[in-house]
Amino acid sequence: ELEFCTKSNEIRYLLVNATTRRDPDGNIVGVVGVAQDVTEAKEHDRAVAAMARELRQLVDTANAPIFGIDVNGNVNEWNDKTAEITGFSYEEAMSRPLVQTFIVPKLRGSVQEVMDNALLGVQTSNYELEFRTKSNEIRYLLVNSTTRRDANNKIVGVITTSTN
Repeated sequence: ELEFCTKSNEIRYLLVNATTRRDPDGNIVGVVGVAQDVTEAKEHDRAVAAMARELRQLVDTANAPIFGIDVNGNVNEWNDKTAEITGFSYEEAMSRPLVQTFIVPKLRGSVQEVMDNALLGVQTSNYELEFRTKSNEIRYLLVNSTTRRDANNKIVGVITTSTN
């Protein structure tokens, strides 16, 4: 991919393929090139990346706990507010089993059921859960669990938003 400046000083991005041109004896006599203008695709990619950064910032700095799991039940989302409420940093929470690590024992079965349902595409709204903090205190959260899907609509986890 090459960046070119047009006669009117507009920047364009070209995807270029080139190959050698040879004579009958195999000697290189030139180059044949084909270029495709990919400027719009590149601009689209930049816009998508900017939107992703903005959404990441929104999740990270939301004034509500937001956390999520992958299909194996391990934490893969843990925003700043969740860290503040639980005392567990993002780094401490990531990849740990959510239910076994952070949910009080008496609610593990019901919370696991909610997570399992979300992994089947069934959302749950307004259920209370008790989070165990790093200092072994209990924090009560009213949560909504939503199925998380990838670009192909495949279920990849659960995202949970809550109030405390």
